[in-house]
Amino acid sequence: MASAVRAGRRLRQAVEGSELAGLPADLRAELEAALASQGAVVPFRLLRRLRTALREAGSPLYLHQLLEGSEIDFPEVPVPPRNPELVARLERIKAKLANEEYQRMTRNITGQTNGTLAEFGRQVRSVKAVVITIFNFIVTVVAAFACTYLGSQYVFAETAARVLSAVIVASVVGLAELYVMVRTLEGDLGKL
Repeated sequence: MASAVRAGRRLRQAVEGSELAGLPADLRAELEAALASQGAVVPFRLLRRLRTALREAGSPLYLHQLLEGSEIDFPEVPVPPRNPELVARLERIKAKLANEEYQRMTRNITGQTNGTLAEFGRQVRSVKAVVITIFNFIVTVVAAFACTYLGSQYVFAETAARVLSAVIVASVVGLAELYVMVRTLEGDLGKL
């Protein structure tokens, strides 16, 4: 916490000149000693006494006028030395976290110590997902065809019209299913 002010040019001129001649001699001596010290640091208690003396003397000067150009002196806070055990422990923790991050980043790289079985399992899951998707597509299109063929018997009497309407509906459902698959693959590839 600040407890002093570095004197500016205005305060120095007032002390060296005759503006503060009406002050008590001991106060002037303390001010001159503070200004002569290294950094010209004037403590707040001395400034309070100066303000009181200026009021009592009926001086036209105010303290804020004298402090123009002055700066508050903030003392340096001493930094305590770090505990060597704590520093060593922090270094171990940092190294452990860096190693975990490295392992996380490199676990999906082919050729690592994960082994060929892990890679084979990943490929099997990928093939399984593709097979299920194709099977789902075929079942959906066939079901759309069958439902339309059976449902159109109430609308059309001829078999050709029923087959044609079922093919059109199955084609539309197939195209919609393909669109959804492409968007899904696009999203999955976008994440890679």
